[in-house]
Amino acid sequence: MNPYFQRLQDAIESATRNMTVAELSRCPAEGKWSAAEILEHLSLTYTGTVKNLERSLAAGRPLGGAPTLMQRFVSSLVVDFGYLPKERKSPEAAKPKGMPAENILGEINNRIAQLDDLIQQCESKFGKRSCVANHPILGPFTMQQWRKFHWVHGRHHVKQIERMRKTS
Repeated sequence: MNPYFQRLQDAIESATRNMTVAELSRCPAEGKWSAAEILEHLSLTYTGTVKNLERSLAAGRPLGGAPTLMQRFVSSLVVDFGYLPKERKSPEAAKPKGMPAENILGEINNRIAQLDDLIQQCESKFGKRSCVANHPILGPFTMQQWRKFHWVHGRHHVKQIERMRKTS
């Protein structure tokens, strides 16, 4: 497994270790997501990336476009510098749908493994520099950028879960 994804799995495991279903399901405040909802959100983002990568593999060519100057700038802030703006609204497709808390930890590990496998396949087929798929906000990413993006995004949400645990 790629080191970014291994670190991501380890961080999620550490943040959720010994949490009960009740603790995973507890909302910290009105309008805020529970730990289970955060994890479902992450799983949905992995699913979205998987679907985009599968489309490129099925087409036999990269389907990512050329990034605009603004996309390069913003994606560089996220991917290269690890800056993820706070309070950014999630795209509708990545909003939690109500997956049972008792299923989410197994599901997220499966999604990360699937994502890791597909990124390796795309990298082998299309090369390291190809933009195989577009992020819905940040634009086209190379495979390494996808890995780093999911690490940065996941770490952001793991920190939220860790803060929830400290305050409960």
